[in-house]
Amino acid sequence: MGAAKGNSTVDIIALVLQVLLGITSLLLTLLILLHKGRGGGLSDMFGGGMSSALGSSGLAERNLNRFTIVLALVWFVAIVALGLITKFQGI
Repeated sequence: MGAAKGNSTVDIIALVLQVLLGITSLLLTLLILLHKGRGGGLSDMFGGGMSSALGSSGLAERNLNRFTIVLALVWFVAIVALGLITKFQGI
């Protein structure tokens, strides 16, 4: 009986990690699209290089960068944790 309870706990953790992974994936996509183009890439092709202040980075841009990095780290940890759970659970 004890093994079944432990297994259901692992299943719940895996489900929570999968939901977290889905939410962070969507948020990362949105945050990356919010970033300004740096120029010289595909963003110039579609009119992204037309801004006058290319080098300036305000407080909002720095906070967006920080939030994106933290969210990317959460996304990475969720992927590694799900990988370890599936490896050791034998699925």
